Amino acid sequence: MKEISLTELLKNGVHFGHQCGRWHPKMQPYIHTTRNGVHIINLEKTTEKLKEAQAFLQNIIASGGIVLLVGTKRQAREIIKKYAQQASMPYLIERWIGGTLTNFQVISRLIKKFKKLKADQKSGELQKYTKKEQFIFQREINRLEKIVGGIESLDKLPQALFIIDVKQDKSAVKEAVRMKIPVVALVDTNNNPINIDYIIPANNDATKSIELITSLVAESVKEGLNQLKNKAKANEEEKNK
Repeated sequence: MKEISLTELLKNGVHFGHQCGRWHPKMQPYIHTTRNGVHIINLEKTTEKLKEAQAFLQNIIASGGIVLLVGTKRQAREIIKKYAQQASMPYLIERWIGGTLTNFQVISRLIKKFKKLKADQKSGELQKYTKKEQFIFQREINRLEKIVGGIESLDKLPQALFIIDVKQDKSAVKEAVRMKIPVVALVDTNNNPINIDYIIPANNDATKSIELITSLVAESVKEGLNQLKNKAKANEEEKNK
Protein backbone atom coordinates (compact mmCIF):
# COMPACT_ATOMS: atom_id res chain seq x y z
CA MET A 1 0.00 0.00 0.00
CA LYS A 2 1.49 3.30 -1.12
CA GLU A 3 2.24 5.75 1.69
CA ILE A 4 2.56 9.50 1.39
CA SER A 5 4.91 11.90 3.13
CA LEU A 6 3.87 14.98 5.10
CA THR A 7 5.88 17.05 2.62
CA GLU A 8 3.78 15.72 -0.26
CA LEU A 9 0.57 16.50 1.62
CA LEU A 10 1.81 20.04 2.34
CA LYS A 11 2.87 20.57 -1.27
CA ASN A 12 -0.63 19.72 -2.45
CA GLY A 13 -2.41 21.95 0.06
CA VAL A 14 -4.13 19.12 1.93
CA HIS A 15 -3.64 21.03 5.21
CA PHE A 16 -5.70 24.11 4.30
CA GLY A 17 -9.07 24.16 6.04
CA HIS A 18 -11.73 26.87 6.01
CA GLN A 19 -11.99 30.21 7.75
CA CYS A 20 -12.42 29.85 11.49
CA GLY A 21 -15.92 31.30 11.35
CA ARG A 22 -17.06 28.48 9.06
CA TRP A 23 -15.72 25.51 11.00
CA HIS A 24 -17.61 22.56 12.45
CA PRO A 25 -16.79 21.98 16.16
CA LYS A 26 -16.71 18.19 15.69
CA MET A 27 -13.61 18.66 13.51
CA GLN A 28 -11.64 20.05 16.48
CA PRO A 29 -9.60 16.82 16.98
CA TYR A 30 -8.24 17.12 13.42
CA ILE A 31 -7.22 20.80 13.54
CA HIS A 32 -3.57 21.60 14.22
CA THR A 33 -3.62 25.40 14.47
CA THR A 34 -4.97 28.64 13.00
CA ARG A 35 -3.15 30.78 10.47
CA ASN A 36 -4.46 34.15 9.24
CA GLY A 37 -7.96 33.24 10.38
CA VAL A 38 -7.89 29.87 8.59
CA HIS A 39 -7.87 26.48 10.29
CA ILE A 40 -4.88 24.27 9.47
CA ILE A 41 -5.51 20.53 9.40
CA ASN A 42 -3.26 18.25 11.44
CA LEU A 43 -1.51 16.28 8.69
CA GLU A 44 -0.28 13.62 11.11
CA LYS A 45 -3.94 12.83 11.77
CA THR A 46 -4.58 12.90 8.03
CA THR A 47 -1.79 10.36 7.44
CA GLU A 48 -3.06 8.10 10.22
CA LYS A 49 -6.67 8.20 9.05
CA LEU A 50 -5.70 7.84 5.40
CA LYS A 51 -3.82 4.61 6.15
CA GLU A 52 -6.88 3.24 7.97
CA ALA A 53 -9.12 4.13 5.02
CA GLN A 54 -6.69 2.64 2.49
CA ALA A 55 -6.47 -0.64 4.43
CA PHE A 56 -10.25 -0.83 4.73
CA LEU A 57 -10.85 -0.23 1.02
CA GLN A 58 -8.13 -2.67 0.00
CA ASN A 59 -9.74 -5.39 2.14
CA ILE A 60 -13.20 -4.66 0.74
CA ILE A 61 -11.96 -5.10 -2.82
CA ALA A 62 -9.79 -8.14 -1.99
CA SER A 63 -12.95 -9.77 -0.61
CA GLY A 64 -14.77 -9.24 -3.92
CA GLY A 65 -16.55 -6.04 -2.92
CA ILE A 66 -17.27 -2.87 -4.87
CA VAL A 67 -16.53 0.74 -3.92
CA LEU A 68 -18.65 3.52 -5.41
CA LEU A 69 -16.71 6.77 -5.89
CA VAL A 70 -18.79 9.95 -5.54
CA GLY A 71 -17.72 13.49 -6.42
CA THR A 72 -20.36 15.82 -7.82
CA LYS A 73 -18.65 19.13 -7.07
CA ARG A 74 -17.21 20.79 -10.17
CA GLN A 75 -13.51 20.48 -9.29
CA ALA A 76 -13.85 16.80 -8.34
CA ARG A 77 -15.79 15.39 -11.30
CA GLU A 78 -13.04 14.67 -13.80
CA ILE A 79 -10.68 13.47 -11.05
CA ILE A 80 -13.20 10.96 -9.73
CA LYS A 81 -14.00 9.77 -13.25
CA LYS A 82 -10.31 9.31 -14.13
CA TYR A 83 -9.34 7.34 -11.04
CA ALA A 84 -12.57 5.32 -10.87
CA GLN A 85 -11.99 4.19 -14.46
CA GLN A 86 -8.34 3.40 -13.71
CA ALA A 87 -9.43 1.27 -10.76
CA SER A 88 -12.37 -0.31 -12.65
CA MET A 89 -14.88 0.99 -10.10
CA PRO A 90 -18.30 2.65 -10.57
CA TYR A 91 -18.63 6.38 -10.04
CA LEU A 92 -21.15 9.23 -9.82
CA ILE A 93 -20.10 12.74 -10.87
CA GLU A 94 -23.42 14.32 -11.79
CA ARG A 95 -26.03 15.03 -9.13
CA TRP A 96 -26.80 12.19 -6.73
CA ILE A 97 -29.85 10.26 -7.92
CA GLY A 98 -32.29 9.81 -5.06
CA GLY A 99 -32.69 6.08 -4.40
CA THR A 100 -29.34 5.03 -5.86
CA LEU A 101 -28.84 2.89 -2.76
CA THR A 102 -32.24 2.82 -1.06
CA ASN A 103 -34.20 2.01 -4.23
CA PHE A 104 -31.57 0.10 -6.16
CA GLN A 105 -34.13 -1.99 -8.09
CA VAL A 106 -35.31 1.12 -9.95
CA ILE A 107 -31.71 2.18 -10.67
CA SER A 108 -30.97 -1.35 -11.92
CA ARG A 109 -33.81 -1.08 -14.41
CA LEU A 110 -32.40 2.21 -15.71
CA ILE A 111 -28.96 0.59 -16.08
CA LYS A 112 -30.46 -2.35 -18.00
CA LYS A 113 -32.34 0.04 -20.29
CA PHE A 114 -29.17 2.05 -20.92
CA LYS A 115 -27.14 -1.08 -21.71
CA LYS A 116 -29.81 -2.41 -24.10
CA LEU A 117 -30.10 0.87 -25.99
CA LYS A 118 -26.32 1.04 -26.38
CA ALA A 119 -26.14 -2.59 -27.51
CA ASP A 120 -28.96 -2.07 -30.03
CA GLN A 121 -27.24 1.03 -31.36
CA LYS A 122 -23.93 -0.79 -31.72
CA SER A 123 -25.47 -3.80 -33.47
CA GLY A 124 -27.38 -1.59 -35.92
CA GLU A 125 -30.74 -2.65 -34.50
CA LEU A 126 -31.86 0.98 -34.26
CA GLN A 127 -31.24 1.55 -37.98
CA LYS A 128 -34.66 0.08 -38.82
CA TYR A 129 -36.35 3.06 -37.17
CA THR A 130 -37.04 6.44 -38.76
CA LYS A 131 -34.53 9.27 -38.36
CA LYS A 132 -36.86 10.97 -35.92
CA GLU A 133 -37.15 7.79 -33.81
CA GLN A 134 -33.37 7.30 -33.93
CA PHE A 135 -32.94 10.88 -32.72
CA ILE A 136 -35.27 10.14 -29.78
CA PHE A 137 -33.28 7.00 -28.95
CA GLN A 138 -30.02 8.96 -29.08
CA ARG A 139 -31.44 11.62 -26.79
CA GLU A 140 -32.47 8.91 -24.32
CA ILE A 141 -29.01 7.33 -24.48
CA ASN A 142 -27.45 10.73 -23.75
CA ARG A 143 -29.85 11.30 -20.85
CA LEU A 144 -29.15 7.90 -19.31
CA GLU A 145 -25.41 8.36 -19.83
CA LYS A 146 -25.55 11.36 -17.50
CA ILE A 147 -27.66 9.55 -14.94
CA VAL A 148 -26.20 6.02 -14.84
CA GLY A 149 -23.21 6.05 -17.23
CA GLY A 150 -20.70 5.91 -14.39
CA ILE A 151 -22.54 3.12 -12.54
CA GLU A 152 -23.19 0.99 -15.62
CA SER A 153 -21.12 -1.85 -14.11
CA LEU A 154 -22.96 -1.74 -10.79
CA ASP A 155 -24.98 -4.97 -10.67
CA LYS A 156 -25.35 -5.00 -6.87
CA LEU A 157 -25.17 -2.56 -3.99
CA PRO A 158 -21.61 -1.35 -3.29
CA GLN A 159 -19.87 -2.45 -0.11
CA ALA A 160 -18.48 1.05 0.52
CA LEU A 161 -18.67 4.65 -0.71
CA PHE A 162 -15.76 7.04 -1.20
CA ILE A 163 -17.05 10.63 -1.13
CA ILE A 164 -15.16 13.86 -1.83
CA ASP A 165 -17.53 16.28 -0.07
CA VAL A 166 -20.00 15.01 2.53
CA LYS A 167 -21.76 18.38 2.60
CA GLN A 168 -22.25 18.53 -1.17
CA ASP A 169 -23.29 14.87 -1.31
CA LYS A 170 -25.18 14.62 1.98
CA SER A 171 -27.94 12.60 0.28
CA ALA A 172 -25.38 9.91 -0.58
CA VAL A 173 -24.28 9.80 3.07
CA LYS A 174 -27.89 9.56 4.29
CA GLU A 175 -28.67 6.67 1.95
CA ALA A 176 -25.43 4.86 2.88
CA VAL A 177 -26.25 5.19 6.59
CA ARG A 178 -29.77 3.89 5.99
CA MET A 179 -28.43 0.90 4.05
CA LYS A 180 -25.57 0.33 6.54
CA ILE A 181 -22.94 0.86 3.85
CA PRO A 182 -19.64 2.22 5.23
CA VAL A 183 -18.54 5.67 4.05
CA VAL A 184 -14.95 6.78 3.46
CA ALA A 185 -14.69 10.53 2.84
CA LEU A 186 -12.52 13.61 2.65
CA VAL A 187 -13.75 15.75 5.54
CA ASP A 188 -12.83 19.43 5.58
CA THR A 189 -12.95 21.69 8.66
CA ASN A 190 -16.43 22.98 7.75
CA ASN A 191 -17.92 19.47 7.46
CA ASN A 192 -19.76 17.41 10.05
CA PRO A 193 -17.83 14.12 10.41
CA ILE A 194 -20.73 12.29 12.06
CA ASN A 195 -21.87 9.18 10.15
CA ILE A 196 -18.53 8.96 8.32
CA ASP A 197 -16.93 5.60 9.10
CA TYR A 198 -13.47 6.45 7.75
CA ILE A 199 -12.68 10.15 8.01
CA ILE A 200 -9.81 11.54 5.95
CA PRO A 201 -9.25 15.09 7.30
CA ALA A 202 -8.30 17.05 4.20
CA ASN A 203 -8.90 20.07 2.01
CA ASN A 204 -11.74 18.93 -0.27
CA ASP A 205 -11.93 22.13 -2.32
CA ALA A 206 -8.49 22.37 -3.94
CA THR A 207 -7.99 20.25 -7.06
CA LYS A 208 -4.47 19.18 -6.07
CA SER A 209 -5.62 17.92 -2.67
CA ILE A 210 -8.58 16.05 -4.15
CA GLU A 211 -6.39 14.48 -6.83
CA LEU A 212 -3.68 13.35 -4.41
CA ILE A 213 -6.07 11.65 -1.97
CA THR A 214 -8.17 10.11 -4.74
CA SER A 215 -5.06 8.73 -6.46
CA LEU A 216 -4.03 7.03 -3.19
CA VAL A 217 -7.52 5.59 -2.76
CA ALA A 218 -7.39 4.26 -6.34
CA GLU A 219 -4.00 2.63 -5.64
CA SER A 220 -5.50 0.83 -2.63
CA VAL A 221 -8.40 -0.38 -4.75
CA LYS A 222 -6.01 -1.67 -7.41
CA GLU A 223 -3.97 -3.47 -4.73
CA GLY A 224 -7.19 -5.12 -3.56
CA LEU A 225 -7.99 -6.19 -7.12
CA ASN A 226 -4.53 -7.73 -7.47
CA GLN A 227 -5.04 -9.66 -4.25
CA LEU A 228 -8.43 -10.87 -5.50
CA LYS A 229 -6.91 -12.05 -8.80
CA ASN A 230 -4.06 -13.83 -7.01
CA LYS A 231 -6.54 -15.62 -4.73
CA ALA A 232 -8.59 -16.74 -7.72
CA LYS A 233 -5.43 -17.93 -9.50
CA ALA A 234 -4.24 -19.85 -6.43
CA ASN A 235 -7.66 -21.49 -6.04
CA GLU A 236 -7.66 -22.50 -9.70
CA GLU A 237 -4.18 -24.00 -9.41
CA GLU A 238 -5.27 -25.90 -6.28
CA LYS A 239 -8.26 -27.36 -8.15
CA ASN A 240 -6.09 -28.51 -11.03
CA LYS A 241 -3.61 -30.37 -8.81
